[in-house]
Amino acid sequence: MSKNTKQTSSRIGRLASETLQSSSASQVAKSLAASALAQRAGEKQTGAKMEDTAARVLASDRYAKGTKELGASVLSQANKQR
Repeated sequence: MSKNTKQTSSRIGRLASETLQSSSASQVAKSLAASALAQRAGEKQTGAKMEDTAARVLASDRYAKGTKELGASVLSQANKQR
């Protein structure tokens, strides 16, 4: 399996933290935020299920800009061979 060296940026990290603390954030947004924070440091990368969720968020008009930003960050850190 290829190694992904990308990490979540400070800006996306702050957005993810704010999302997790928000009582009005959707469960999808919170899942993406948790995934982004898990990839803040270290060698973790996006799993297949989270890739699918992020792709669906980006393809939909239903989600807020912040949720789409989290989705884009998570998807950019996905396994390129999958």
